Amino acid sequence: MNTKVTIAGVEFKNPVMTASGTFGSGMEYGEFVDLNKLGAVVTKGVANVPWPGNPTPRVAETYGGMLNAIGLQNPGIDVFIERDLAFLKNYDTKVIVNVCGKSIEDYVEVVERLSDEAVDMLEINVSCPNVKEGAIAFGQNAKALSEITAEIKKKAKQPVIMKLSPNVTDITEMAKAAEAAGADALSLINTITGMKIDIHRRAFALANKTGGMSGPAIKPVAVRMVYQVANAVNIPIIGMGGIANAEDAIEFMMAGATAVSIGAMNFVNPYATVETVDGIESFMKEKGIEDINSIIGCVK
Repeated sequence: MNTKVTIAGVEFKNPVMTASGTFGSGMEYGEFVDLNKLGAVVTKGVANVPWPGNPTPRVAETYGGMLNAIGLQNPGIDVFIERDLAFLKNYDTKVIVNVCGKSIEDYVEVVERLSDEAVDMLEINVSCPNVKEGAIAFGQNAKALSEITAEIKKKAKQPVIMKLSPNVTDITEMAKAAEAAGADALSLINTITGMKIDIHRRAFALANKTGGMSGPAIKPVAVRMVYQVANAVNIPIIGMGGIANAEDAIEFMMAGATAVSIGAMNFVNPYATVETVDGIESFMKEKGIEDINSIIGCVK
C-alpha cells in the first residue's frame, strides 16, 4: 500500500502536513505527536526581521471555528534558523518554511537566507499586506501575485508553493497568475476574513476588529475552491481549511489536492495530524486502495 505523494519533485511519506501558524515548528507539539509520522511540518511564517504581531485580544472562538488576528508575530529569520530549523533537523520529515513580508524585497531576503538551509520547500504567504500598494494583500491582486511569484522564483533554490487567499472574487484567476509566473505548487485556502462583536461589552472581540476565520465551518468553501483550482491549473495543490480527520483529508484529495494541511484542529486535538495519517491508511485498506495517488482528483 503506497501513501507517498510527490510535489514538485519532493517526495512525502504521506500527504498529511501541518498548516502554518498552528503548529509552531513542531516544538510545542513534540510531546503529543511523533513528527517522524508526518508528511511534512510547515512552519509558522517567518520574516526578515522580528514582528511583534497585533495587540491583544487577538484570538476569538466562533461557531464551528475561530478567528485570529495574530498579525504574523515571529522572531525573524536569524532566530528561526538557529532555533527552529536546528530542532527540525532531528526528525525524518520534510520541512516547508512559510515566508511572509511587507514588500517583495522582504520576501526575497528570507528566501535567499534559506537557500543553503535544510529546507525542502518554501510556502509563500501572499495574504500579507503589501505596504507599498496601500496594504492590499499581494494575493488579492493578480498582477501583484504574478510579480512576487516571479521575483521569488528567480532567487529560490527550493520549489515554491504560493499560498492563496480565499478573499478574492475568483480564486482561479489568482491560481493561474501564480502558475504562469512559475509557481511549483499552490496551497489553499488561507483564512476567510471575519468579525465577531461582544454584545455585552458593545465591542469587537478582536483588537484588530477583523481576523482570519479557520476551522470546520470553512471546509465546504475550501473544498469548492480546491476543486475549482485543480481544474484550472496543472501544478499540484496542498488543500486546507477545516480539516479535522481522515475523512476530511480524503474529501480534499478527491477534489484534486495532492496533499493536505491540518490547522485549527491542532488546537482542539493535538493528535489530529497523526490520527489523520492512521485514518487514511485504514480507509485505503477498507476500500482496497493500493495507491493514494489514485484518488487525487477522482471526483469530476
